[in-house]
Amino acid sequence: MSKLPMSERIERAALPLFARKGFEGTSLSKIAECVGIKKPSLYAHFASKEDLFFAILQKVNRDYRDFLEMQVQQYRELSTERQLYRLLKDHTTYLENEDLGLLFKRFMLFPPLVLKETFNEQFIQSEEALTNVLLGVVNEGIRRGDIQGDSDVVIDAYICLLDGTFEQLFYYSEVEHEERLQNAWRIFWRGIQG
Repeated sequence: MSKLPMSERIERAALPLFARKGFEGTSLSKIAECVGIKKPSLYAHFASKEDLFFAILQKVNRDYRDFLEMQVQQYRELSTERQLYRLLKDHTTYLENEDLGLLFKRFMLFPPLVLKETFNEQFIQSEEALTNVLLGVVNEGIRRGDIQGDSDVVIDAYICLLDGTFEQLFYYSEVEHEERLQNAWRIFWRGIQG
């Protein structure tokens, strides 16, 4: 018997279902079955499927922000180039988690209409956390003379590189993905290098 609180057990069971089947395709009955409880028992922990989904989004968002903070602390002593590259690689590895990556991809591209506003709020929070981390690294890189250009422009380009790298995870083998990442990184770094 799991020692996790029931609400966490429910969230853990629901995440892969939402990631694979989408919001509309995931039933509370299936979630309850995966946890080993009856559907009415879910309502003791979550008022609705929307509330459960929102709780999962919030947890995923918190975990993502914690991941970003941990990475930036871990690489603080590296050169600007290495910090940005490691963050790009680690971000890709973080999103390689099948459920997490699928959840991000599915709901970034096709958020359920009933939750679109809620999802957009969570996305904006994630984007702000990423931007704040990048702002610190990029501004320090500009101060050191490692980076040329406006920090907002550099961050916009970096986020596009990051998004493209994430998207390619779903289409290419690990070797092809790595080669594409290396090629894109070299061009990106040459373009911002001080």
